[in-house]
Amino acid sequence: MGAAPARVVVGVTGATGAVYAVRLLDRLRAAGRETHVVVSPAGVLNVHHELGLDRKAFEALADVAHSPADVGASIASGSFATEAMVIAPCSMKTLASVALGLSDNLISRAADVTLKERRRLVLMVRETPFNLAHLRNMTSVTEMGGVIYPPLPAFYHRPQSIDELVDDTVERVLALLDVAQAAPKSWAGL
Repeated sequence: MGAAPARVVVGVTGATGAVYAVRLLDRLRAAGRETHVVVSPAGVLNVHHELGLDRKAFEALADVAHSPADVGASIASGSFATEAMVIAPCSMKTLASVALGLSDNLISRAADVTLKERRRLVLMVRETPFNLAHLRNMTSVTEMGGVIYPPLPAFYHRPQSIDELVDDTVERVLALLDVAQAAPKSWAGL
């Protein structure tokens, strides 16, 4: 039996931070991963507002694009082999849906499948400050095996631009996915 295809699912929701999804898709492609993207309607609004891209232009960054309403898509089944899923950015609504196992659209269904198959799920949650419901939902997803990764910037490497901050965060996510080509800047000590 051959190795499973190197596939990563990327969900994009209505929280701010669409640039993380774009950079993640670029880096996954460079690392030889087949990418499957699902963008919620609010995610499309943010992609357009923050980056000036329409749905078609954004979806062209992935190998395969799925409609968020298509709960019968390949990525909705555990028999469809994937390495991992990242929701970048992840709204609190999507976090709640994943935490409660609602599977009410393809993003939360694919996340549910990722968890049930014991694959890596990373949620780049984007809203602050957190209220108690947010924290409880993050705890719930963590207890199920997911990784909560708010895209908080590191400054010890003295970034000179927003692009450097975004790149460092994305490289850290790639490292969480065990992508060999990941190149996060590491702390060397004082």
